Amino acid sequence: MKDFFLRLREKFTQPVGEEGVEPQNYVEVTSGSKEEKSKVVVRPFVMEEFEDIKEVLDVIREGSTIALINIKPLKDKDIVELKRAISKLRKTCEAIEGDIAGFGEDYVVAVPYFASIYRSKAMAEKAQQKE
Repeated sequence: MKDFFLRLREKFTQPVGEEGVEPQNYVEVTSGSKEEKSKVVVRPFVMEEFEDIKEVLDVIREGSTIALINIKPLKDKDIVELKRAISKLRKTCEAIEGDIAGFGEDYVVAVPYFASIYRSKAMAEKAQQKE
């Protein structure tokens, strides 16, 4: 038992360096939070049911993620639920001053306030005709 405590004490005590001065141990602390927050993440999502929109909305509200949402599974399953989900996504994007657009037949892109989605003249005219 005594040997156990002696070994334990040796592990926790630091040896005295030359000239009777204890060596200084430095711990380098890096702040990874600034680097992570400054990066933009492009994240894919698959919407299989209406409840899947909650995770997308949470990520968009954080403000550092561009969401690529595959809506095909929900589109094939229930078009009414899809319209509800897109409406909710559109309202959230408007609230955070983000942008949203369809990307082909099966994808929707939602971006936060710092990004905008390029729309060609043909797409802009088509969007105005729908409104």
